[in-house]
Parts: sequence; C-alpha cells; structure tokens
Amino acid sequence: MGVRNESTVTEFLLSGLTDQPELQLPLLCLFLGIYILTVMGNLGMISIIGLSSQFHTPMYYFLSSLSFLDFCYSVITPKMLAGFLCRDKVISYSGCMTQLFSFCIFLISESAAMAYDSYVTTCSPLLYNVIMSPRVCSLLVAAVFPLGFTDAVIHGGSMLRLTFCESDIIKHYFCDIVPLIKLSCSRTYIDELLIFVIGGFNIVATSLTIIISYAFILSSTLHIHSKEGRSKAFSTCSSRLTAVLIFHGSLMSMYLTPASSSSLTQEKASSVFYTSVIPMLNPTIYSLRNKEVKNALMKLLRRKVSSQLISFFKNLLGYSCFTMLC
Repeated sequence: MGVRNESTVTEFLLSGLTDQPELQLPLLCLFLGIYILTVMGNLGMISIIGLSSQFHTPMYYFLSSLSFLDFCYSVITPKMLAGFLCRDKVISYSGCMTQLFSFCIFLISESAAMAYDSYVTTCSPLLYNVIMSPRVCSLLVAAVFPLGFTDAVIHGGSMLRLTFCESDIIKHYFCDIVPLIKLSCSRTYIDELLIFVIGGFNIVATSLTIIISYAFILSSTLHIHSKEGRSKAFSTCSSRLTAVLIFHGSLMSMYLTPASSSSLTQEKASSVFYTSVIPMLNPTIYSLRNKEVKNALMKLLRRKVSSQLISFFKNLLGYSCFTMLC
C-alpha cells in the first residue's frame, strides 16, 4: 500500500462484485451483454432523436438527455468488467475520488430532470409544449447539472476529509460513498448525516414527485372508454413506474440505510440495479417501445442499408467497366 503520510493512502484495491472464481466468467458474460445493450440503446436513442426532425420536441429532448446521463454513469461497468479478468483491481486515490465525483453528478442530475419532466407532463399536459419550450428545456438541462455538481462537491468534499489507515481494500466494485465511509478510520458522523439529509431529500423528493405524477396519469386512464387505449396506457405507465421504483428503491436501500447496519451483499445488489440494470432498461421503457421511435429506427436502418447497397453496386459496376476496358 502506497502511503503519503501516516494516515493517507495513495491507492485502493477494489474487491470486485464477487470473490468466487467460478462466478467470474458467467458474470463477465452477463454484464458485458448488459453494457453492450446499454451503449447501443442510449447512443442509438441520441442518434435517432438527433437525426429525425420529428423528434425535435421537448419530450424527446429530455429523453435524449436521459440517455446521455445513463450512458455517462454506466461507464463504471467497464471497470467492473476489467475486475473479472484481472486479479489486481487497483485504483489510485485521485482516480477513486474522480469516479465518485462524476458518478454523483450524473446520478443526481438524472433524478432531478426526470422528476420535473414528470411533474409538468402530469400537471399541465395540454400546455406541455408551451411550458417546456426549447429555451426552457435548455435552461432546465443546464440547471440540473449545477445541482448535481453542487451535491457532488458536498459529498466529494466530505470524502476528501476522511482518512484511511487500517486497510486499503474497498469492499465494492467501484468507489462509492458508503464503502468509503466503512473503510475510513476517522469519525464519519457528519458524512453519514450529509448522506441522510441531502441524499434523502433528493431521493425522496424526486421519488414522490414521479410516483404522484404517475398516480394522476393512472387515475386518468380509468376514464378512457376504449379498452385497447386503457390497456396501452396501463402498460406504458406500469413499465415506467416499475423502472422508477427499482431505480429509487435501490438508491434508498444503499444510501438511506445506516452504513453500520447495511450488509455487503445488499450494497452490491443495490448498486448493480442503479449502475447497470436501469441504464440498460431506460431506452427500452421510455423510447424503444414507442411506435414512432421504432418506425424512425427502421427508416434510418433502411436508409443506411440502401446507401450501402447503392455504394456496393456502384463499386461493382465501376470494377466491371474497368475489367471490360482492360
């Protein structure tokens, strides 16, 4: 272990998701598949919304922002995948703090943006495009990042004041707040209080906003006379609400439980949901189940295939003409 002074480490050792050798390969394949789907789904949504003018609306602007945030904080997964292949899972002190800081920014920003969007969609559905004008969308997206940045500075600053002298092994697969608090040999009362107050406010406030919004939406669907329309509305709302409950439920399990009473298995299981599972599910739940998005995706694919075929036949024709001349 590298030491700067008597109480400060220069690097940490991540224990990884599991220490059982027989599970390394199956988990590597599983999470590699999840990460590929996450990258393809989120970058695909950003591309579709950017390339199709029909999606240049406030709702899809937010969905592309959500995809961007999901992609950004899912970059923790490659470090986990590398851990399945390498015995030495070392991360520097500065790298650990950078990972923690960036993760907090994107995670908090996503919660805030989607909570406000759900609120406006429910409370003023007819005025949605007026209230959520392109200018307002830009300002809102610009506002949630400073919010995430501020919270990240508070949590990151509280982590920087901690000292680590007993061990350098983080019993987790990435640098998160709770495992670092458990590893520290200094007093962590203030740090745990900050998590409970700031994290609790962010998680509970955004959760209640989204859940109440969807409760109003579900209530409105009961007044839909068409059985098919009602079924479609319930299907859409239930899938989105399920994703919200999984996302915020796993955050509550991780950050609103006292660090001393949470188990290692609970921490890792909760983290897997909000770092890997939800970023993969969001593009499907929010966008790819949408008929308009699927049609636009098919058009883009057909256009791509057509252009490649035209290019192929042009090259083939040019080669044939060349051989005939020769």
